[in-house]
Amino acid sequence: MSLPFEAFRWLALSLLLGGCSVATYAIAGAPSRVASRLGLRGLKRQRAIAAGGVWSTIEPLVRWLGVRVSGTLSDRLHDRLDRQLTLAGDYLGLVASEYAALSLLGGGVGLLLGIGIARLTHLGSIVGAAAMLLGFAAAYITISSEAETRLKRISRGLPYAIDVMALGMSAGLDFPGSVRHVVEKSSDPYDPLTEELGFALQKMSLGQTRRQVLQELAERAPVEVVVEFVGAIVQGEERGHPIARVLRIQATTSRERRSVRAEEKAAKAGVALMVPLVLLFLAILLLILSPIVIRLAHSALFSG
Repeated sequence: MSLPFEAFRWLALSLLLGGCSVATYAIAGAPSRVASRLGLRGLKRQRAIAAGGVWSTIEPLVRWLGVRVSGTLSDRLHDRLDRQLTLAGDYLGLVASEYAALSLLGGGVGLLLGIGIARLTHLGSIVGAAAMLLGFAAAYITISSEAETRLKRISRGLPYAIDVMALGMSAGLDFPGSVRHVVEKSSDPYDPLTEELGFALQKMSLGQTRRQVLQELAERAPVEVVVEFVGAIVQGEERGHPIARVLRIQATTSRERRSVRAEEKAAKAGVALMVPLVLLFLAILLLILSPIVIRLAHSALFSG
């Protein structure tokens, strides 16, 4: 009975080693891509390394492995990973190949931890496989969460920034001056909206047109309020409308939309509270009736 099991075990081990060997050969033999860490991505990289912690320790390993992995990524996968990093605000200054390398490292660490846990708890190899998959997906989960948080913060902060820009242009500032006023008066220099507006100012100072900069802003933060803001300014320029008037209209629209969303959330909150209130009522009812039921059952048992 043990011979087929041992044969299957050695066969599985041989296939695993063979797959690792093929993957290692493919990674080592593939030509590497040229990674760009300029602009905002390079600045985020420097900040993350200067902050210390785990990332500053493993960054050289991730960078080295990223160069090895870069040649194995298809153009489509590379663009998808790069797009996800852009939506996450160039998280840790990573490039697409380093994102893939970080996933591989996470899978390896998860596998080792899973093997250790399986040895200690005797739960079998399924624990190692689950830990490896979880470690492999950890980078994706982290970056996706960072992208969602960043887009929410931009969506919440832009209406207030539009108000300030409209007031600034009404006071005589031009569009870049009003944007600079928002950036300089921001209480959090690392706020995603402040970073994006500061990045837009730098690009305009380097010679890019306002339309190009705003369209790139809409690509980096594709949320409804940003897309409408960019579309309104671009259309205003095309039709010759004053930007100050466009911003005032956009600010009014944003305030009305905020009020509508607040009313919608308030209406949904009452419905969402029904389930916990019902559960709380049932728990209280159970606490009140349980002693009575137990006492009646006890008295009926002894009377019988």
